[in-house]
Amino acid sequence: MSKSNPAERAFETLLFASRWLMAPFYFGLVVALVALLYVFGHETLAATLKLAELKETDIIVWVLSLIDLSLMANLLLMVIFSGYENFVSKMDVAEHPDRPAWMGKIDFSGMKLKLIASIVAISAIHLLRAFMEVESMDKTNLQWMVIIHLAFVTSGVLLALMDWITSRSDAHG
Repeated sequence: MSKSNPAERAFETLLFASRWLMAPFYFGLVVALVALLYVFGHETLAATLKLAELKETDIIVWVLSLIDLSLMANLLLMVIFSGYENFVSKMDVAEHPDRPAWMGKIDFSGMKLKLIASIVAISAIHLLRAFMEVESMDKTNLQWMVIIHLAFVTSGVLLALMDWITSRSDAHG
């Protein structure tokens, strides 16, 4: 049923168009992705140039750093694609052969869970890196890292539990 009030229709059109105010945020996240690529390239080049001098522990810490950057880049890409598609506009790439299978299927709830799962994974990598350098690590800082990691894990479990409860109540309601 079409609205007959032109002021209401104009206001709703303005509200709907305001979703485009989010586009610069997603562009900013693309810039952040480029910055991560720069850091990844810089760390790869720096470590590669002194590879013969590195100890096994140094190589493991370097690899963990690269994995950490890769996970962060994956997280950014998911937020960019899913956020844009959920809140701004559908991307016209449905027929593209390289279109990720998850694209267009992650709702806000799924995005929250993927976000917290990525944060937990990144936190775990930072913690593992700290354990690799435990001799030189301040024990208080290490303790706080463990506490913060456990807080992330607990938050993830609670978010998943809340989503599960919500989905069950929606199915019964």
